[in-house]
Amino acid sequence: MDNTSMTIKVPGKLMIAGEFAVLEPYQKLAVTAVDRFVYASIEQSERNTLTLHDFDLEELEWSYEAEEVKIHSDDKRTQFVCDAMTVVYTYLKENNVQPGKFHLAIRSELDDSSGIKYGLGSSAAVVTSVITAILNKFHVEKPASELVFRLAAISHVKTQGNGSGADVAASSFGGMLQYASFQAEWLLDAYKNRISITDLVESTWTYYDAKSIQMPKNVYFCVGWTGKPASTSKLVDRILQLKSDNPEAFQRFLNASKLAVDQFLQGMENADVELLLKGVKQNREALATVGKDADTPVETPLLGTLCDLAESLGGAGKPSGAGGGDCGIAFMPSKQQADELMKAWEEAGIKALSLQSYQYGANIIIE
Repeated sequence: MDNTSMTIKVPGKLMIAGEFAVLEPYQKLAVTAVDRFVYASIEQSERNTLTLHDFDLEELEWSYEAEEVKIHSDDKRTQFVCDAMTVVYTYLKENNVQPGKFHLAIRSELDDSSGIKYGLGSSAAVVTSVITAILNKFHVEKPASELVFRLAAISHVKTQGNGSGADVAASSFGGMLQYASFQAEWLLDAYKNRISITDLVESTWTYYDAKSIQMPKNVYFCVGWTGKPASTSKLVDRILQLKSDNPEAFQRFLNASKLAVDQFLQGMENADVELLLKGVKQNREALATVGKDADTPVETPLLGTLCDLAESLGGAGKPSGAGGGDCGIAFMPSKQQADELMKAWEEAGIKALSLQSYQYGANIIIE
């Protein structure tokens, strides 16, 4: 291995349509990578060390023993990185690759410079950056995006215990995707009962599917931040509680979400802007209804304003991700309407973010 430094650039994500429903088998979701990034730099070193710039954790020593990476720190924020290193390190060893000692440094620009969190999928992007950096440094061949995704998905679910993996997919593949989740329970079970990580990566992931989709040229994508970071896991727990508390209401939501997402995807595929906007509006309605049924505010008043302003100017808006704050998105049929919307948002106290869909997944920028 040479001792040059290599830097990996990994995009964040925004959920577009199909939130919550994607946690159920075969439900589709649309997600996009966005042009804010996590960077991971890796170089040969005399010691195994890790730097996490955003947490002010410098030169943490780590070791690999008994198929597990141990980071010598009590800081719990290192767990995502620790599990990602364990998964990729074990995968390499299974494939007769013996990584040399290295220093890995990670920094994120997904959040605002003042520390405001926008909900762009930082843990997924960090995990993807770790996997991509170590694979590219030590693997004999350039790793395929599919391999990066599967290793990162295993690692992310191992740490978090739940989630659809759509954020990992956006960071791994880039662009806008139609996605169906591997189902976290299935993957956790498969991981616990694995023959090897290589075997798990190469096996059939029954529920999972991801394919690239293209936004029509005459549609403009806008992102607004409502000023309140949301706890995705708490919101997800409340919505999933509805599944046992009121199965009929939950099934109604799944049906409504599927219809909305199908219309959105068909609108995308056929460049039918009217159908695309209809799908967004219907998905907004489905999310607001399930939020009410679960007694949890998916669409906060300010997210409601964000969506209403988009509709009043001829487009359609909805919360992005779990809702409860964070970002809302809108699709507008002209650049002029998009500009008017951003201005109207600012006047309403919504921060218009200069985010766009980003075509590339995790890749090397400096070698």
